[in-house]
Amino acid sequence: MTAPLLDVRNLVKRYPVRGGVFARKRGEVHAVEDVSFFIEKGETLGLVGESGCGKSTLGRAIIRLEDATSGSITFDGEDLLALPSRELFDRRRHLQMIFQDPYSSLNPRMTVGEIVREPLIIHRSGSRREQHEEVSALLEKVGMKAEMIDRYPHEFSGGQRQRIGIARALALKPSFIIADEPISALDVSVQAQVLNLMVSLQRELNLTYLFISHDLTVVEYISDRIAVMYLGRIVEIGPTHVIFNSPAHPYTRSLIDAAPVRDPRLRGIAEPIRGETPSPINPPPGCTFHPRCPFAIPRCREVVPPLESHETSGHRVACIRKDEIVGELKRPMAVSASD
Repeated sequence: MTAPLLDVRNLVKRYPVRGGVFARKRGEVHAVEDVSFFIEKGETLGLVGESGCGKSTLGRAIIRLEDATSGSITFDGEDLLALPSRELFDRRRHLQMIFQDPYSSLNPRMTVGEIVREPLIIHRSGSRREQHEEVSALLEKVGMKAEMIDRYPHEFSGGQRQRIGIARALALKPSFIIADEPISALDVSVQAQVLNLMVSLQRELNLTYLFISHDLTVVEYISDRIAVMYLGRIVEIGPTHVIFNSPAHPYTRSLIDAAPVRDPRLRGIAEPIRGETPSPINPPPGCTFHPRCPFAIPRCREVVPPLESHETSGHRVACIRKDEIVGELKRPMAVSASD
């Protein structure tokens, strides 16, 4: 077997909480806690979870827009956290990011051509003429017209701006792209267009995606595998069809049941999630989901569940009761129109 393109091991990211006259450290925000996963070359891993669970922080830590507290991030055989600045700069051309908000992620004082060309200038890729030709080709590749090169971001719609952001991410011909909720700020009518563009670009350019989203329908469509995140930890990870058809973690089941469906009779039987998400400054002991879990037992308050293989499906789940409650979490059979 070949090594995965990206291999994250025991990644931790914490932010200090300071207060008082001398700004002394009073605690820590546990944004990402002991996260491990891998992504094979050419595949899409969807990362889902509630707002504030650490999805975006994880993505930014992988690409080193945020410095991880501990752990390792191996990309194409190299530990990114161990690379000195110069070598990290050279490797960064292979890892790019598509940001969530197409309105704030583009410099309003730069033209479209300048925005897409900027990575080429920073990495000294090609002559000025070659850069201009590359920018024109990139705009056409993402469904824009080359003559738009001298326009400014305010002249475009949200969907067009996100296409510009995608073109900028592709400028250095990366092999891995982190897409941080790339369609959540767009109109529903435009979301499918941008999503299909990303799928076609992946096939054409053999890209690898970490696709971050809170929309389960979108993640189910685009992802080969799905990782479910709760309060800084991955609680379940596996192939898309397994996650949706045989979820083994109560939180995953509740997320699926909360998503809109065409026929309400196809909805699962799990109870809705109770209460509010605990504070990441003071997370609960043991399993962090136990205060809201309908299947919690006293031991759940004491044991931090490891991410282990499920005895039936083989995908990985962080729940000490995963083999006991799986029957109660299965999706019910479809109800026929005559019933």
